[in-house]
Amino acid sequence: MTVAAAIADVTARIVARSRPSRSAYLDRLQRAAEAGPARAHLSCGNQAHAYAAMGDDKDRLAEHRTPNLGIVTAYNDMLSAHQPFERFPELIRAAARKSGATAQVAGGVPAMCDGVTQGQPGMELSLFSRDVIALASGVALSHNCYDAAVYLGVCDKIVPGLVIAAGTFGHIPAVFLPAGPMTSGLPNDEKAEVRKRFAQGEIGRDELMVAEMASYHGPGTCTFYGTANTNQMLMEFMGLHLPGASFVNPNTPLRDALTVAGVERALAITALGNDYRPAGRVLDERAFVNGIVGLMATGGSTNLVLHLPAMARAAGVILELEDFAAISAAVPLMARVYPNGLADVNHFHAAGGLGFMIGELLAAGLLHEDVVTVAGDGLARYAEEPTLDGTALVWRPGAGHSHNEKILRPATDPFQTTGGLAHLTGNLGSGVIKTSAVKPEHRVIEAPARIFEDQEAVKQAWRDDAFTEDTVVVVRFQGPKANGMPELHSLTPTLSVLLDRGLKVALVTDGRMSGASGKVPAAIHISPEAADGGPLARLRDGDIVRLDAEAGRLDVLRVDLAARAPATPDLSANGIGIGRELFAAFRAHAGPASSGAALVV
Repeated sequence: MTVAAAIADVTARIVARSRPSRSAYLDRLQRAAEAGPARAHLSCGNQAHAYAAMGDDKDRLAEHRTPNLGIVTAYNDMLSAHQPFERFPELIRAAARKSGATAQVAGGVPAMCDGVTQGQPGMELSLFSRDVIALASGVALSHNCYDAAVYLGVCDKIVPGLVIAAGTFGHIPAVFLPAGPMTSGLPNDEKAEVRKRFAQGEIGRDELMVAEMASYHGPGTCTFYGTANTNQMLMEFMGLHLPGASFVNPNTPLRDALTVAGVERALAITALGNDYRPAGRVLDERAFVNGIVGLMATGGSTNLVLHLPAMARAAGVILELEDFAAISAAVPLMARVYPNGLADVNHFHAAGGLGFMIGELLAAGLLHEDVVTVAGDGLARYAEEPTLDGTALVWRPGAGHSHNEKILRPATDPFQTTGGLAHLTGNLGSGVIKTSAVKPEHRVIEAPARIFEDQEAVKQAWRDDAFTEDTVVVVRFQGPKANGMPELHSLTPTLSVLLDRGLKVALVTDGRMSGASGKVPAAIHISPEAADGGPLARLRDGDIVRLDAEAGRLDVLRVDLAARAPATPDLSANGIGIGRELFAAFRAHAGPASSGAALVV
């Protein structure tokens, strides 16, 4: 298949930019592969420690003739999305034994729920947890006992952290095994309406709690198209899932069959067999371009603009914000899933889902088909969908048409001709904005700025009825060096009410918004951040700020920022309480948001 010129050009730039780092990475990969299966190089004492508790599996492990899978799990039962993983290790071990192989839980990684910490101090650890997950995965796999790894993770920072680990241990194959979305509950638009009514004082906390519990009601990912479900899309577009695995509900026969098939595939692609597919070969420049195409076509989470550059660097690939902008300009928005529409991911999946979308994008030349995936060579397999024929798992051609064009449209007749994200530049720095849920009439605003240095101050101004005119709400000192770059999603109901009142309003911040951020225009990830001397630190109340998402501009007008001294608030309290003391080194050494705000890559 011929790739469209715009996609080919972006890929060529990434390849050229990445050549030194990618070449060095592939050299390391080759040396590790040539050393052969890792367990063979361990001493007898080393191995005895590794196999001591493995019962009937000991002899197979000691013989080195069949693969041993390392399971890296993000299981906990705080996250609804990860609770189903409680059953997975035994499923994996049983499937491995049936194939004459073995599997061990190599280690666990932390997995925090952003839904629990939203608007709370714990959210200031959220972004840094990605790097902790990569580090914990590194510790798990450092035992060097594994011929392939299977990764159990779904949500916001977990999948990016696990991909960083998979890239770092790129000489062994990596298969990601998802858990799937919870069944549909209270529709997301009804939930949002209840939140707005609560913000306006029209209903009490009891009614709010009833709505929230009806929305988040069972095992699986939250059903809106936020970061967790964007991650699942990404793993499919990048060839790290089995085809069609992303949005099958937990604890169903099809879900279990896909988990078993993922184990069987991981066993088949080790260096011990004839179809060796190390993770580092899957994670090449074309795979990352395909992931960004998926991000734009689905209107996915802005958090992935932070995570993808960090994930890519672990495999020697260098991404820049300009790559996202160029791909967004070339890729149509094909899906409307909440917060970009009324449907949830279950409705999206039923309408044709990722299989239909990948088939359409391949036909339009907007994806690289000639990629290496865990399922085989070529992305065309991912236009198929899995089903059970009795008890047998089979793949059949995916939907040839959308079953609901209010949710999913063909590439030739999209919701809009460009993707769901835009890159912003200007005298206030560089950042991104999610436009897929923002009405065209709200994408340009020029208004006086109101400056805040924490989100609670915004909420207090709201309670004081201080917003009576068009306003650009600036929440600064929210970047990784200042306080870990928390999501500011709890501001969404407040700012949405202002929009509903007919005011023009926008958010500008060096922090993040949730993957569920919606109709309020939000210029986020502004870099350099205020705590690092960025321009936001020099803004003052009343300065006229212009946000133009159509032109990709973010500027303060008629002000000489260089002539002003930056604000220097006392940020010492950011490091006190809820474990924040432990992350001082992370805040001190975090990279800029424009390159992923990472420490470990």
